[in-house]
Amino acid sequence: MGSTLNTIFLVTVAIAALFQISLAQRDYVVGDALGWVIPPGPSVYATWAANKTFTAGDALVFNFLNGSHDVAKVTKANFDSCNGGNALLLLTNSPANVTLNETGSHYFICGFSGHCGAGQKLAVNVSAAGSSPAPQPSAAPPRGSSPAPFPSSSSPAPVSGPTRSPTTYTVGDNLGWTVPTSGASMYQTWANGKNFMVGDILVFNYVTGTHDVAEVTRAAYQPCNTSNLLSNFTTGPTRITLQTAGEHFYICAVPGHCAAGQKLAINVTGSSTATPPSSSSPSPSPSPSPSPSTATPPSSSSPSPSTATPPSSTATPTNPSTPSPAGDNNNTPSTPGNSATFLSVAGLTATLPCLIVAFLM
Repeated sequence: MGSTLNTIFLVTVAIAALFQISLAQRDYVVGDALGWVIPPGPSVYATWAANKTFTAGDALVFNFLNGSHDVAKVTKANFDSCNGGNALLLLTNSPANVTLNETGSHYFICGFSGHCGAGQKLAVNVSAAGSSPAPQPSAAPPRGSSPAPFPSSSSPAPVSGPTRSPTTYTVGDNLGWTVPTSGASMYQTWANGKNFMVGDILVFNYVTGTHDVAEVTRAAYQPCNTSNLLSNFTTGPTRITLQTAGEHFYICAVPGHCAAGQKLAINVTGSSTATPPSSSSPSPSPSPSPSPSTATPPSSSSPSPSTATPPSSTATPTNPSTPSPAGDNNNTPSTPGNSATFLSVAGLTATLPCLIVAFLM
């Protein structure tokens, strides 16, 4: 009986050790819903890592579109200079999982030309399990660039009633204006519940040369037709003042981006009763507003419903067919954060009583 109790004690200690290890290890999806893409600002990934504690044994999961991005682990010197020529580790298939086996600083960049310089880079500090967490490194803006303005996503809530002060909406909030990784209806989901009125401002945050903002007709919106654009802005961030009531349709005219979900349809009114077009129907169909004159869809032959231009008068529309330097991920399933950890904990907890019963018998 004594030897049986000793055996049970040792098994309990071993399971407790495994329990602690399973709790300590976590999987972090880099960029969360954004994934591993050219970000809408140079410090997006540094901001993502700033409030996290990475310990030895944790894993980083990079979600990206194969052939458009990769993950290169580099030295600090090559990180600062965006040099991927002598990578310590190079992963080209998504999702790329990197286990942080060593303490200290780890540096990751995208090895595609221009991507690291545009902000697709991540530096993390890894601490030993049980020690005080190391502060995360702050990423300086890429060489030769200044931090891109990134408006706050906490816009003031629209005020109920027929009139109110203009509201500034940052399209996609922290995600910015990019090919969404969370589904083709992401921007319509963002617009749902918002009350867009004449005088409000839409801010599209994106990396110049990677995306653009094109206003199109209703007929061109659903098939992502870029042949007859009402307006086209190519310098990020783009600010568009909503000057007319009715439906407004925006897409990214870079080939493939609109079809992957980089598109937005909204309904603008002078009252507080209009709702954005639904994302569940084949084509955006706004809920009717009380006044029929405020929800007349623009036709392909009508002039532009809005003459809004970005603040900078130097932003000149360009050919929307210019290829993007990089594709964005829109079909890579995001890896769950640490649900596997809790499953393993539950399995270990359930195993302990079974072992004790087995030894007693």
